[in-house]
Amino acid sequence: MDGIVVAFFVPLVIFMVIVAPIWIVLHYKSRANVVNGLSAGERADIEELIETANKMAARIESLESILDVESPRWREKQARG
Repeated sequence: MDGIVVAFFVPLVIFMVIVAPIWIVLHYKSRANVVNGLSAGERADIEELIETANKMAARIESLESILDVESPRWREKQARG
């Protein structure tokens, strides 16, 4: 059961930390190019999203360090699938 949770959780976390923020930022950048600039509200939204992504990254690092202590071989198990 723990393997299934880790197998689902780790890719989801990677997506939320790496793919989603990049996707959101690129979306707003392309939108800005179409409209010739971002409004103040959009800039604030992007800054808020970046801040949220940074907080998420810090939380994920904390969770991974906890997993490293509690289950030192969890990364190897995840890599093997």
